[in-house]
Amino acid sequence: MSSFTAAVVLLCLLASVLSKDYGCPDADPTLTPWNPGHDPTAQVVVGRGENYLLQSSATFFSLEVRNGGRIVFADLGPTSDEEIVLRSREIIVGSDPGRGEFHIGSETCPYQGKATVSLYGRKDDQKNSKQFLVKRGGTLEIHGQHKLAWTQLTQTVPAGGLPKGSYGWDSTAGSGGRGIHVHVIDETSAAVVDWQRFDTQADESSSRRLASFIDQIPSGKIVALQVYESASGQLKATTRQKIRELGSIEVDALSFRNPWVFVGVKGDPSAAVEQRIPYVDTQTTGRASITATFDAFFGSYDVTATSEWLGGRSRCTFSVNRAGGGDYVINLKDDVSSWQPGDHIVLASTDYNMEQAEEFQLLPCQECSSHQVKISGQARYTHFGEISDDVDLRGEVGLLTRNIKFQGEVEDSCYGDNFCQYFSYDTYGGHLKILQGYKNVHLSGIEFTRMGQQVLGSYPVHFHMAGDVDEVGGYSRPTYVRELSIHHCFSRCLTIHGTHGLLVQDTVGYDTLGHCFFLEDGVEQRNVLDHNLGLVTRAGTLLPTDRDSNMCRSMRDGVYGNHVPTDSECRAVTTFWIAHPNNNLTNNAAAGSLHTGIWYIFHREPTGLSEGALPRKQAEQSPLGRFYNNRAHSNGVDGLMIDEGVKTTQPSANSPEEYLSRRGARYKPHQNSDLLQPRVPAMIEGLISFKNTDHGSWVRGGDIWFNKCAFVDNGKGLTMASEGTFPKDEGSSQQVWNSIFIGESENVGTASGSSVWGMGGVKSVGRSLPKATNFPIRGLEVYDGPILAENCTFKKYASAPEYNRWSGAIGFKLQNSWQTAPNNNLTGIKFEDVQTRAFFGGRYLPFFDTYDKDGDKTQIFHDVDGSTTGHPDTHVVGQDNYLVRNAGCLARPEWRAYVCSGKYAQLFIHASIPGNLVMSMVRDEYPDQPYTLKGPTPQGANGVQKYQPPVMLEKSYTIHWNRRAPQQIIIYPINFNSGDWLRLGLCYPPGTIFRVTYQLENRMEHAIVHDEEVIPVSSLNAVEGGDGKMFYFEESTGLLFLKVRANYDREGCSYCSHMGCERIVITATMTSDAVSDCTAAAYPKYSLTPAETVPMPSFLSMANDCAGCGAPEPIINDDNLKFLQVTIQAAGKEELNLGYRSFIEVDGVRYDDRYRGFRIIAVDALNGSVTHHMTFNTHGQPEADAAMATFIRSDIPNNSIVLVATRDSSERYAQECLTALKEIGAQEPVQTDYRGNFAMIGFKGTVWPSWIQQVNLPSTQGPAQIYTKIPLMA
Repeated sequence: MSSFTAAVVLLCLLASVLSKDYGCPDADPTLTPWNPGHDPTAQVVVGRGENYLLQSSATFFSLEVRNGGRIVFADLGPTSDEEIVLRSREIIVGSDPGRGEFHIGSETCPYQGKATVSLYGRKDDQKNSKQFLVKRGGTLEIHGQHKLAWTQLTQTVPAGGLPKGSYGWDSTAGSGGRGIHVHVIDETSAAVVDWQRFDTQADESSSRRLASFIDQIPSGKIVALQVYESASGQLKATTRQKIRELGSIEVDALSFRNPWVFVGVKGDPSAAVEQRIPYVDTQTTGRASITATFDAFFGSYDVTATSEWLGGRSRCTFSVNRAGGGDYVINLKDDVSSWQPGDHIVLASTDYNMEQAEEFQLLPCQECSSHQVKISGQARYTHFGEISDDVDLRGEVGLLTRNIKFQGEVEDSCYGDNFCQYFSYDTYGGHLKILQGYKNVHLSGIEFTRMGQQVLGSYPVHFHMAGDVDEVGGYSRPTYVRELSIHHCFSRCLTIHGTHGLLVQDTVGYDTLGHCFFLEDGVEQRNVLDHNLGLVTRAGTLLPTDRDSNMCRSMRDGVYGNHVPTDSECRAVTTFWIAHPNNNLTNNAAAGSLHTGIWYIFHREPTGLSEGALPRKQAEQSPLGRFYNNRAHSNGVDGLMIDEGVKTTQPSANSPEEYLSRRGARYKPHQNSDLLQPRVPAMIEGLISFKNTDHGSWVRGGDIWFNKCAFVDNGKGLTMASEGTFPKDEGSSQQVWNSIFIGESENVGTASGSSVWGMGGVKSVGRSLPKATNFPIRGLEVYDGPILAENCTFKKYASAPEYNRWSGAIGFKLQNSWQTAPNNNLTGIKFEDVQTRAFFGGRYLPFFDTYDKDGDKTQIFHDVDGSTTGHPDTHVVGQDNYLVRNAGCLARPEWRAYVCSGKYAQLFIHASIPGNLVMSMVRDEYPDQPYTLKGPTPQGANGVQKYQPPVMLEKSYTIHWNRRAPQQIIIYPINFNSGDWLRLGLCYPPGTIFRVTYQLENRMEHAIVHDEEVIPVSSLNAVEGGDGKMFYFEESTGLLFLKVRANYDREGCSYCSHMGCERIVITATMTSDAVSDCTAAAYPKYSLTPAETVPMPSFLSMANDCAGCGAPEPIINDDNLKFLQVTIQAAGKEELNLGYRSFIEVDGVRYDDRYRGFRIIAVDALNGSVTHHMTFNTHGQPEADAAMATFIRSDIPNNSIVLVATRDSSERYAQECLTALKEIGAQEPVQTDYRGNFAMIGFKGTVWPSWIQQVNLPSTQGPAQIYTKIPLMA
């Protein structure tokens, strides 16, 4: 017996004992039937000896169950139309000194009837708690029907029910323009394939272009024309003739300002419909409107066009929609037979905008399988349902309906002090609060709606300071909540406050205000959040982090004085808000928040009621609990965030921000939360983050490592940050392995629901975009360091100069003031369909701004094995960075970068007195290319400025200043290994007196553990031949020369040596205020000819099939998913003569017998079995054409993968069969050349998956070959 089975049996036995073997709780014969009726003034107490079976609806003012009292709901069964509704302003279960119990169903006997607990009352009532409390000694056992909580699509649900989605256009949206607007629609898919405007009112050339455009429209395409404002002035006779040939009669009478619409089929004048209205005036002329219906393989669709002059303006609209609206069957990953007609579900957005989530009611569906449901109506937006490019991008579908419901009764609109300036609706709902000391609480199968309040502490489900609620707290049956549907609520979904060890599983949180799954005080630990779905998380008012920008600026009661909050203090509303890392998140989906999907936020010390419960910084130094197989998408800012903290002090003059507003923190996970003990890497496993407007993930801190993750269609896929300077956690790094990055997936989104719509860079098709159409999309954003990216695959990244969009698979943080480590390492990288592997940016490109901050200038990364550049052990640097260039560097102009060999490290230069200088650094080999650095943040004269240039080892540099040199300079050799060196000359005024020391600094304790004088010598040669502990001041040039050398080795990813950070401290006493710029004296004296120190490694390859590189397996995390392995080879006559064969291979079974024409194999898309197999000789038999078309249309069932291969010759009689191929996804050209080669994978169904593909090659250029894996739908 498995451990899981044993646990289930034990639970069942235990439940049986607890229920005294009566089976269902309402079968207990000791219960007294209770029908108390409705009295809204009754304050009812159920106490000792009172064990009631509630058999009908009741209304009270308040209800208290205590001192051994018990209430059990009678189960009227699933077929009863009667519902038991308990209404009360307040319900309390348990309280000192006795117990109380409240039961609806049980674990072993889930409630089958309909039951509702309805909390009523207004906020301005005298009694206004509107609460259900479980206090000390209380038992709350509520268990509704077991129903699947949520699942995923296995097939895309297209907008409007059309294969490519519905289409809508309205001239009032700013895309009008005088003249004739022409839309061309593909007759097979109902997709708009072209749209042009021709100003034939005033421009004769537009008339000629319109005639030419009509000539070029392929026969069979649907053509729609409509007039905006007027179109007749220069509409010439030849053009009118072309329109007549389409089937128009009215075009000859078309005159000034006539509203006119026309829809026809190119080549079939009889199909034309049109309407024209004579012009009267701009106010009353009227509207011309037509709808033409066309039949296709998926059903019928309507093409509707209007043209009008009304109310003083012209307007045109155009749309393509599925005819009749109606219903639609959707395909789902799991068995959903527990979902019933009448249930409500929500389809999550799979685009950037969370508002594309849509609710539907389920309809009866006899034809549906256990993995299908029928929804009422059509989707307004496309909901992507595929595994695409080896990543699971299937949208989630959540259940909202349960047979047991907790609800708040609300007013029709907002009133009183319920923040009506932000919300038009009443936000004063009910709330369920579980307090410390309860006896038992287990909740499952419950719906919560209109719950929660914009009042602190009032949430739909709230565990409040309950302590340990598992075995640690003495609970033999650990507390859990399962299969809850929390939706349309007014303050969070589920709050875990001062509570540990709680299981939250299979719960849907949808459309709420403020953080949804919320851990509150920064002390909550050991909680398990497993397989929960959260979506449409909106802004609320309770905490600064709940608020949007408007609320942030206008809610100022909690700040000090006249402080006006900024977005950086607020704007953090999150679906999973995790305030302590020691919690487990597994199998969850954060499917749309105003700001962030999952946020690990750190309380430097516990807050609120938990203040003092943990040592300071315990949370931000604790190891991460398990993070596995979570998803984050459709979030307005970030998918996953691990960074920052909250303000733990009250506002004051020195710190006026509101308590619990956003504040900096650094995550440094160590064993036992002790920085002196070993680091414990935080493992992020199986994260899939897509369609997030800003970052797929941003993490900052110590060791944070990603494994088998995917970042798709994000503004920036992954940013791993450390500190920008010395890391707080010495020796730590951020790493990503075995992961997939995709810039432009097959999920193109829906135009009507997107804030930004533009053309893709990889494919020239319209798609939603994360930000502006010219925003530079990046996969891995290199920042700070050290980072490691190993065995990662990048797909579909391309700059699009025609749209002024400069994207790249590898990029950098924009407008960056901080350092970039040269040991940011990439190895084992694979690129697929990537046109721009890296992009470094440039001055005044969109979003790059002036491109002159220190971090912009010092961009660099290390290609360890040559998988990125083709040259192993090279560094990629900005094209203008002469600090790290050499003579052998290779230009990559499309990257705006150079690939360079050599040994690289960094200098951290801390300058003070003054600390507000501009530093100019010059390499002796490039004296005419000085590099100016300003430091990361502005400093005053008494501050300490930090300059962080990357450098080449074994080279020589000089440093100059825009004013007098600083009195103190500290030079750290960063990422130097023992023996690494460079020569440095620093400019000072003549007569300067120096004290120079060599020190070792313990960064952890900020202590100097070794201090030694650096001695002056009389020549530069002595410095160069020395051990780094000598200096020479050359009065003639003003240069203080040092050999910056490391004496100890580093360990792992440490910046500094294992002995501490080596550093040179220069203290200068200067008698002159002269500007310390020595370049005129230093050069050409110290000018050198550029030379390589390390020869450029030989070119390996930049092929996409780098052996052993890239992510080793798809990022899916679905143990039940199966793939169909397909190989197709199609050979024409000439290819056969060369020894090639035509065959189709399905999961290792090859079909390769001799035939001429087409071979068609149909495979069940659910289970992968071959259901049909035929050949058609369309070269030698005329009847084969119709037979093949009939076979595809009639014999092959829906939800079939269709495999096609030609052999020998197939083109002679192929006509109607080619149209049938287009109905399963073939694209023009479908007709092969004489003896050509044609291979195809299509799909018979109502939507075309992205894996459809074809290869059509002329004779002698074959064979046509396809090899792929297709995810099965079941």
